Amino acid sequence: MRIGVVAPGRPIDPVVAARAGAFAAIAYPDVDLVFHPQCFESAGHFAGSDAVRAAAFLQVANDPGYDAVWFARGGYGSNRLLAAVMPQLGPAAARKVYAGYSDMGFLLGALYARRIGRPCHAPMATDINRQGGDATVARTLGWIVGGDRQGLEPDLAGRPAAAFNLSILTALIGTPWLPDLTDHVLMIEEVSEPLYRVDRMLFTVANATQLKGIAGIRLGTVNDVQENDPPWAETPEAMIAHWAGDMGVPYLGRARVGHTQDNHVVPFGIA
Repeated sequence: MRIGVVAPGRPIDPVVAARAGAFAAIAYPDVDLVFHPQCFESAGHFAGSDAVRAAAFLQVANDPGYDAVWFARGGYGSNRLLAAVMPQLGPAAARKVYAGYSDMGFLLGALYARRIGRPCHAPMATDINRQGGDATVARTLGWIVGGDRQGLEPDLAGRPAAAFNLSILTALIGTPWLPDLTDHVLMIEEVSEPLYRVDRMLFTVANATQLKGIAGIRLGTVNDVQENDPPWAETPEAMIAHWAGDMGVPYLGRARVGHTQDNHVVPFGIA
């Protein structure tokens, strides 16, 4: 199996490729893990210009020699590619798994909206640098290589699901790139935001007409929270329960997704 790694947002350090490649060689000897040179490009914030990043993604996605596209890392930028890349995805792109999270939710959502390939919210190559990173990235590689269900979010329960970073989800609302999530369990997570901003984004989710008809909401990790002054009085669970009530959908409890080593795989749709 050949897995191509691209970076539609920010670049990675070559150390990430070396570590992830070494782990894959030992744990998944039948995998050829190929890091596109674009992953190491630099153009200010981004891993190369928009055109360079788009070209790398299309090259791997449209190449029948690759079985999957694994996103190297998050970091703002993948939304800038959608209008350029989505119309150019061909038949080979429709047969691939696409794995990532955080900012890569823009691409995962757009792919799922057009039923292209098998997008999944999953750990990325850069997660090899986390404590216990081998186990983290093994969830993604195990799912891609052999459909190993051990790395799946444990409470998928056979229902259609999707997972997003909350900031990315709210940015998708009102655009043509947000998929139809009717009857899906929606899992959301967030990182590095003050809780008042989380609450404001939950207001947007609760009132988004495009999200009417979801089956329920689950809350992933909300971590590295920035302090409020004065301190915020509600927990993330209380906040999401409040807005789920306004939305008229059940709050279904916690989910093991987010910007931590405990991040699990959530295939969009039914696993």
